[in-house]
Amino acid sequence: MGRLFWKLFLFIWLGQVAAVAGTGLFFSLEREHTRPAMTMEPPPPPGFHEHRLPPPEGERAGPPHRPPHGGKPPPGPVPLFPLIAGLVASLLCAAGVAWYFAKPIRHLRHAFATVAEGKLDTRVGSAMGGRRDELADLGQDFDRMAARLQTLIEGQKRLLHDVSHEMRSPLARLQAAIGLVRQQPGRLDDTLPRIEREGERMNGLIGELLTLSRLEAGVEMPVEKVDLGELLGGIVDDARFEGASRQVGIDFSATPDLFVQANPELLHRAIENVVRNGLRFSPTGGQLSIDARREGGTIRLHIADQGEGVPAAELEAIFTPFHRGQNVATGDGYGLGLAIARQVVSTVNGKIAAKLKSDGSPGLLIEIELPAAD
Repeated sequence: MGRLFWKLFLFIWLGQVAAVAGTGLFFSLEREHTRPAMTMEPPPPPGFHEHRLPPPEGERAGPPHRPPHGGKPPPGPVPLFPLIAGLVASLLCAAGVAWYFAKPIRHLRHAFATVAEGKLDTRVGSAMGGRRDELADLGQDFDRMAARLQTLIEGQKRLLHDVSHEMRSPLARLQAAIGLVRQQPGRLDDTLPRIEREGERMNGLIGELLTLSRLEAGVEMPVEKVDLGELLGGIVDDARFEGASRQVGIDFSATPDLFVQANPELLHRAIENVVRNGLRFSPTGGQLSIDARREGGTIRLHIADQGEGVPAAELEAIFTPFHRGQNVATGDGYGLGLAIARQVVSTVNGKIAAKLKSDGSPGLLIEIELPAAD
């Protein structure tokens, strides 16, 4: 039994004992007060003693007999059996109430200790039984917290594994290039571009990881009123230049008055990641559509490519770091662009989602919703 059980038990039981004792005392006094007093004989009428026979000889003369206690009957005995029954009943009731409140708290305390030991799959919902009160709600909150912690910890482990895998490949190629130069110094000019390229790849990967880590850690970034139309214009110009080598066209349309409260650098990187992802998946001679419009207090941005698309089962998974789907994109990539885009959009209370095209045509549609700034 825990300390809380005994505290609840003691407070409840003492309260019930006081109630039983007070009730018993009240009814005892009430019964004594309401019992009729023993009446005395009325005084004799005048001249009664003149015709009264003399008392028998040997009878002592004295004052008339008066009942004790001023004419009231003596108080009855204290009802011990009802008091004892009431005390026993209050004892059982106090124990039941204390156990009812202390048991779920004991389960929660044990669950917290188990989670602290690293067993993140611990849940207390089943131990609450059929309760429908605040303690049951607390148990459900604990289960959600434990599930969220388990997801985050597993995500961090998976991220660490993926990072080590991504870093291993350029490091291996870098070491191979250095070894080749040592064996054949005459090939230095041919090997230096490879070393430079692998170094740039590692630098880009580390930069993307730092950005993602800051976003997931909730680091505060300065925000300002951003003209989304102007920002999209710069991204579209870069995309047209990049897509020209594969004849990928850009169809861009935007309505006026597209302003949002966000960090301009992060928002630029998020949308650029989505656009570049569409370019990488677009076939040669394809078309990338970018449409932005304001609907009430929401700005909707649609980015659609004509690539192979993504299976429906992977529409959510593509926003996780280092996700590798069935369709492999062309060109270099770290698998972090869409994950960063989701984090940036969520920081401004926006939404981002991947969908299949409603008309059934090939390609992927990315929808971004941002709260408009007046």
